[in-house]
Amino acid sequence: MRILAVNIIALGLMAGSLFYLDSYRKQLLEVRFKLARAEAEITADGLAETPIAGRRALVERVSTDQSLRLRLYDASGKLILDSDSVSGPAYRFIDPDSEPFLLQTAREIDRAMNWVLGTTPVPDYADPPGESVDAWPELAAAKATGKTWVLQRAAPDETPVITAAAPVGVRGEMLLTTRNARDITQDVRDARSTLAVVLTVTLLISIQLSLFLARTIVQPLRALVRAAVRVRLGRDREVVVPRLPERGDEIGLLARALSDMTLALRHRIDAVETFAADVAHEIKNPLASLRSAIETMDKVDDPALRAELTGIAAHDVRRIDRLVTEIAEASRIDAELSRTQFVPVDLEALAGTLVSARAERQFDAGRAVRLVPLGPGPFVVPGDPARLVRVLENLVDNAVSFSPQQAAVDITLERIDDHVRLGVRDHGPGIPAEAREQVFERFNSVRPSDEDFGGHSGLGLAIARTIVEAHDGSLFATDRDDGQPGACLIAELPLEQEDEA
Repeated sequence: MRILAVNIIALGLMAGSLFYLDSYRKQLLEVRFKLARAEAEITADGLAETPIAGRRALVERVSTDQSLRLRLYDASGKLILDSDSVSGPAYRFIDPDSEPFLLQTAREIDRAMNWVLGTTPVPDYADPPGESVDAWPELAAAKATGKTWVLQRAAPDETPVITAAAPVGVRGEMLLTTRNARDITQDVRDARSTLAVVLTVTLLISIQLSLFLARTIVQPLRALVRAAVRVRLGRDREVVVPRLPERGDEIGLLARALSDMTLALRHRIDAVETFAADVAHEIKNPLASLRSAIETMDKVDDPALRAELTGIAAHDVRRIDRLVTEIAEASRIDAELSRTQFVPVDLEALAGTLVSARAERQFDAGRAVRLVPLGPGPFVVPGDPARLVRVLENLVDNAVSFSPQQAAVDITLERIDDHVRLGVRDHGPGIPAEAREQVFERFNSVRPSDEDFGGHSGLGLAIARTIVEAHDGSLFATDRDDGQPGACLIAELPLEQEDEA
């Protein structure tokens, strides 16, 4: 809006000044045409009432007082009286070549203005070689119509020459008045000078506004560009992108968006680097164990010991395979979910199918996994069924791994306002309050001391939280709400919105 306003103001003033000058000049000429018509008619009436002997004195007085050239023609069209011969020239045309440089420049500006405004060219003034009524078109028109005619021509210095022809009495005589209205040109030039001053002031104001725009628009944009380049080059670990909190316009919004994007990018890069370091650390341990077992195997002849080393190597291979699978899964979840189209998913049906499948395949090693709805359904949420199954599997796997033999693992479903709360409760040792966020960190696995080492990657709960948050939900750990020992992992997901009829 500021840029648009500045451009409109500058262009509007310039266009308005040009039209103003053209209108001003036309008004001046119109006034002079009326004056010339009135002068010609009054003088013609005076000559008609004046005896022939007194006409010479009348012509002399009018020519001298009004700086007007008068020419009187008889009925046959012959010139019988000329004020220049009576009282001397009423005016003299200026030779353009004799004018000073400034006036010549002003005349060139006049021509340029006429060209810009498309002014109709005016014929040059020149006295005819033979003085007669037929040599002047305005005299011929006035004689034919009996009315006063006014025409404009241009003097050698391009100032207006206004002629008026009027009939004198009833004897067929004609009067021609001629005036070199140099004051009109001077008035227009004076007005143009005034406008030039106004435009100069406008130009200075425009320059100041441009500098203001440079300070308020260009400079912040350049600062943002420099910060973006530093982020792209990655030479500075902590690149501060200016947020411009004082700006409430689009540039302020852009600055804060770039700052937030940079922070998110930095966090993502830090997370990737941390994840890569954790991956290297987690894979390094089983690789070291596998390498040690293989190197020792060549030096051992005892079949029992060799069998034990073979078992260790096989265990490490399975552990590495599990890690690679979980890492690949964790790496592609975000990208896949960003492209997934959510559909209505019935969590009760989903959980029931999962419980049946685990029971048939005996995945739970004697633990009973039960589906326990805590209220009426339906429990339908928008989401990706395959990913929600993965969340439920990870939560159940975690609960089963902590629950003692013959203990029950309950999957609960409950509607709370516009959310569905899915809970998985076990009878394990529970999770200390200070560790309830850490269990959702990648490769964080606090397992019982008697559990087989390396049986879990520490990515299951982290993957589950990523999926739940991608579904606009939340996943957290808490105590069981029935007072029994154990942990409860709760996933809250938004209900599917029913279409209104």
